[in-house]
Amino acid sequence: MILKDKVAIVTAAGSGIGRAGAEIMAREGAFVVVADRDPAAGAEVVHRIRQAGGHAESVVTDVTDDAQLEHLVRHVLSHRHRIDILHDHAGVQVEGTLEQVSPADMDLSWRVNVRAPFVLAKLVVPAMKAAGRGVILNTAGHAGPFLDSGMLACVTTKTAVIAMTRQMALDYAPFGIRVNALCPGWVDTPSDERYARQMGGADGPLRHIEERVPMRRFATPEEIAEAILFCVSDRSAYMTGHALVVDGGESLQCPG
Repeated sequence: MILKDKVAIVTAAGSGIGRAGAEIMAREGAFVVVADRDPAAGAEVVHRIRQAGGHAESVVTDVTDDAQLEHLVRHVLSHRHRIDILHDHAGVQVEGTLEQVSPADMDLSWRVNVRAPFVLAKLVVPAMKAAGRGVILNTAGHAGPFLDSGMLACVTTKTAVIAMTRQMALDYAPFGIRVNALCPGWVDTPSDERYARQMGGADGPLRHIEERVPMRRFATPEEIAEAILFCVSDRSAYMTGHALVVDGGESLQCPG
């Protein structure tokens, strides 16, 4: 077990990639704190982990609420006395061009995609510094390193996540803290329903994948979880400040 005795926090762990990441960390020996705003979803993931022989607990957390983020970190430190891994996966996809995105929508995108990982990192770094080690993984998404038509808020905030990740990696490498970003492409999760609406229906993403993704299929959450495991474990011990793209080769056809 490559994460034996580690303590991990995973936000948006109630479904999709977050759930798959939480489950693979638990499978590899970590105690996983499932942080999700949906109590039922969080409880279900904890049940799945325990049924598989792992260890986890759920802490209901809305990442837009600073007080709840503070409670999450205080709870983990008071009960587990350490935080080895933070996977900040919570995110929101706001569709639209400049003319279509409202200031309120941009504010929401910024608060969830950028401000929440900033606040959480700020809360966990002191404990990681004291321990002389730690791993932070921020999910930026494919919109971070590449452009995406009609997704102004998403591209803007996910690009900011990568910049923030790289700067934190530079600042905290001397303290044994690694910070990387995960940039998954098309994954078979409920969040892709927004892209389907943008593309005119359920067939839109399928057509896009057929035309633009060399592997010609969605990724599964479990495939992305393998990349998560690599990033948060010592398998990537000499990697920091990197945005890991896992997109079936789509970026090979992106301009620039």
